[in-house]
Amino acid sequence: MAAENSGSMEPFDLEKLRELIALMEEHGLSEIDLRRQDQRWKLRRGPAEVMPLFATGGFPAAHIPNSAPAPTPLPAASSGPAAPAPDTKDSVTIKSPTVGTYYEAPSPGDPPFVAVGSKVSQDSVVCIIEAMKVFNQITAEMNGTITELLVKNGDPVEFGQPLFRVRLG
Repeated sequence: MAAENSGSMEPFDLEKLRELIALMEEHGLSEIDLRRQDQRWKLRRGPAEVMPLFATGGFPAAHIPNSAPAPTPLPAASSGPAAPAPDTKDSVTIKSPTVGTYYEAPSPGDPPFVAVGSKVSQDSVVCIIEAMKVFNQITAEMNGTITELLVKNGDPVEFGQPLFRVRLG
Protein backbone atom coordinates (compact mmCIF):
# COMPACT_ATOMS: atom_id res chain seq x y z
CA MET A 1 0.00 0.00 0.00
CA ALA A 2 1.37 3.40 -0.79
CA ALA A 3 0.31 6.98 -0.34
CA GLU A 4 2.21 9.52 -2.38
CA ASN A 5 2.37 13.21 -1.71
CA SER A 6 4.49 15.36 -3.99
CA GLY A 7 5.18 18.64 -2.27
CA SER A 8 2.17 19.25 0.00
CA MET A 9 2.96 19.34 3.72
CA GLU A 10 -0.61 18.38 4.66
CA PRO A 11 -0.66 15.80 7.49
CA PHE A 12 -1.47 12.19 6.61
CA ASP A 13 -5.15 11.51 7.51
CA LEU A 14 -5.25 8.10 9.24
CA GLU A 15 -9.06 8.22 9.62
CA LYS A 16 -9.52 8.58 5.84
CA LEU A 17 -7.14 5.65 5.35
CA ARG A 18 -9.21 3.52 7.73
CA GLU A 19 -12.40 4.47 5.88
CA LEU A 20 -10.83 3.46 2.55
CA ILE A 21 -9.72 0.11 3.98
CA ALA A 22 -13.24 -0.52 5.34
CA LEU A 23 -14.76 0.30 1.94
CA MET A 24 -12.30 -2.05 0.24
CA GLU A 25 -13.29 -4.88 2.59
CA GLU A 26 -17.02 -4.10 2.28
CA HIS A 27 -16.94 -4.17 -1.52
CA GLY A 28 -14.32 -6.90 -1.97
CA LEU A 29 -11.79 -4.63 -3.68
CA SER A 30 -8.14 -5.63 -3.80
CA GLU A 31 -6.73 -2.33 -5.08
CA ILE A 32 -7.60 1.38 -5.10
CA ASP A 33 -5.61 4.13 -6.83
CA LEU A 34 -6.90 7.65 -6.06
CA ARG A 35 -5.43 10.92 -7.34
CA ARG A 36 -6.41 14.50 -6.57
CA GLN A 37 -4.22 17.45 -7.52
CA ASP A 38 -0.80 16.64 -6.07
CA GLN A 39 -1.97 13.76 -3.83
CA ARG A 40 -2.07 10.07 -4.71
CA TRP A 41 -3.27 7.23 -2.49
CA LYS A 42 -2.72 3.69 -3.72
CA LEU A 43 -3.99 0.82 -1.55
CA ARG A 44 -3.65 -2.93 -2.17
CA ARG A 45 -4.82 -5.86 -0.06
CA GLY A 46 -4.99 -9.61 -0.35
CA PRO A 47 -2.62 -12.56 -0.46
CA ALA A 48 -0.63 -11.39 -3.52
CA GLU A 49 2.08 -9.72 -1.44
CA VAL A 50 3.17 -9.84 2.18
CA MET A 51 3.33 -6.44 3.86
CA PRO A 52 4.93 -5.63 7.24
CA LEU A 53 2.58 -4.42 9.97
CA PHE A 54 2.56 -1.30 12.11
CA ALA A 55 3.14 -1.89 15.79
CA THR A 56 -0.17 -0.09 16.49
CA GLY A 57 -2.93 -2.24 15.16
CA GLY A 58 -1.96 -4.41 12.23
CA PHE A 59 -2.36 -1.97 9.35
CA PRO A 60 0.03 -2.53 6.44
CA ALA A 61 3.06 -0.24 6.51
CA ALA A 62 2.88 2.62 4.00
CA HIS A 63 5.67 4.08 1.93
CA ILE A 64 5.23 7.83 1.74
CA PRO A 65 7.74 9.39 -0.70
CA ASN A 66 8.88 13.00 -0.07
CA SER A 67 7.34 12.87 3.40
CA ALA A 68 7.91 11.07 6.71
CA PRO A 69 9.72 7.70 6.70
CA ALA A 70 7.59 4.56 6.99
CA PRO A 71 7.19 3.08 10.49
CA THR A 72 9.51 0.29 11.55
CA PRO A 73 7.81 -3.09 10.99
CA LEU A 74 7.32 -5.55 13.85
CA PRO A 75 10.02 -8.22 14.11
CA ALA A 76 8.91 -11.73 13.15
CA ALA A 77 7.94 -13.78 16.19
CA SER A 78 10.18 -16.81 16.35
CA SER A 79 8.10 -18.60 19.00
CA GLY A 80 4.80 -18.37 17.07
CA PRO A 81 2.75 -21.40 16.11
CA ALA A 82 4.05 -23.58 13.30
CA ALA A 83 2.40 -23.48 9.89
CA PRO A 84 -0.76 -25.59 9.84
CA ALA A 85 -0.79 -28.90 8.02
CA PRO A 86 -2.53 -28.82 4.63
CA ASP A 87 -6.26 -29.58 4.51
CA THR A 88 -7.27 -33.20 4.04
CA LYS A 89 -10.66 -34.73 3.25
CA ASP A 90 -11.51 -35.10 6.97
CA SER A 91 -9.57 -32.12 8.40
CA VAL A 92 -9.78 -28.47 7.29
CA THR A 93 -8.88 -25.02 8.59
CA ILE A 94 -11.11 -22.12 9.55
CA LYS A 95 -9.47 -19.04 8.05
CA SER A 96 -9.78 -15.38 8.93
CA PRO A 97 -12.21 -13.57 6.62
CA THR A 98 -10.61 -10.21 7.43
CA VAL A 99 -7.59 -8.38 8.83
CA GLY A 100 -7.83 -7.52 12.52
CA THR A 101 -7.17 -8.64 16.07
CA TYR A 102 -8.18 -12.16 17.16
CA TYR A 103 -10.12 -12.59 20.41
CA GLU A 104 -10.97 -16.03 21.80
CA ALA A 105 -13.78 -14.86 24.11
CA PRO A 106 -16.65 -12.33 24.07
CA SER A 107 -14.90 -10.19 26.70
CA PRO A 108 -11.86 -10.40 29.01
CA GLY A 109 -12.44 -12.92 31.78
CA ASP A 110 -15.10 -14.86 29.85
CA PRO A 111 -14.38 -18.45 28.79
CA PRO A 112 -13.19 -18.94 25.19
CA PHE A 113 -15.81 -19.64 22.52
CA VAL A 114 -14.03 -22.92 21.66
CA ALA A 115 -11.10 -25.05 22.81
CA VAL A 116 -9.39 -28.17 21.48
CA GLY A 117 -12.06 -30.89 21.55
CA SER A 118 -15.02 -28.49 21.19
CA LYS A 119 -17.75 -29.67 18.82
CA VAL A 120 -18.84 -26.95 16.37
CA SER A 121 -21.69 -26.62 13.90
CA GLN A 122 -22.06 -24.31 10.92
CA ASP A 123 -23.45 -21.45 13.01
CA SER A 124 -21.15 -21.87 16.07
CA VAL A 125 -19.22 -18.71 16.93
CA VAL A 126 -15.54 -19.68 17.23
CA CYS A 127 -13.94 -16.25 17.84
CA ILE A 128 -14.19 -12.50 17.33
CA ILE A 129 -11.99 -10.47 15.01
CA GLU A 130 -11.87 -6.76 15.75
CA ALA A 131 -11.11 -4.43 12.87
CA MET A 132 -11.30 -0.65 13.31
CA LYS A 133 -13.44 -0.87 16.47
CA VAL A 134 -15.90 -3.28 14.80
CA PHE A 135 -16.16 -6.69 16.47
CA ASN A 136 -16.99 -9.43 13.93
CA GLN A 137 -18.20 -12.81 15.20
CA ILE A 138 -16.61 -15.58 13.14
CA THR A 139 -18.62 -18.78 12.72
CA ALA A 140 -17.31 -22.28 12.01
CA GLU A 141 -19.33 -22.67 8.78
CA MET A 142 -18.84 -26.45 9.09
CA ASN A 143 -19.66 -29.32 11.44
CA GLY A 144 -16.77 -30.92 13.29
CA THR A 145 -14.40 -30.89 16.25
CA ILE A 146 -11.68 -28.32 16.93
CA THR A 147 -8.35 -30.17 16.89
CA GLU A 148 -5.90 -27.26 16.94
CA LEU A 149 -5.82 -23.55 17.82
CA LEU A 150 -3.45 -21.77 15.42
CA VAL A 151 -3.41 -18.23 16.93
CA LYS A 152 -3.29 -16.76 20.42
CA ASN A 153 -5.70 -14.32 22.05
CA GLY A 154 -4.85 -10.74 21.04
CA ASP A 155 -2.75 -11.75 18.00
CA PRO A 156 -3.06 -9.66 14.84
CA VAL A 157 -4.40 -11.77 11.97
CA GLU A 158 -4.31 -11.33 8.21
CA PHE A 159 -6.96 -12.03 5.60
CA GLY A 160 -6.98 -15.80 4.87
CA GLN A 161 -4.77 -16.69 7.85
CA PRO A 162 -5.63 -20.11 9.36
CA LEU A 163 -7.20 -19.76 12.84
CA PHE A 164 -8.33 -23.31 13.73
CA ARG A 165 -7.91 -26.86 12.50
CA VAL A 166 -11.20 -28.80 12.44
CA ARG A 167 -11.81 -32.54 12.04
CA LEU A 168 -15.00 -32.83 9.99
CA GLY A 169 -17.93 -34.91 11.12
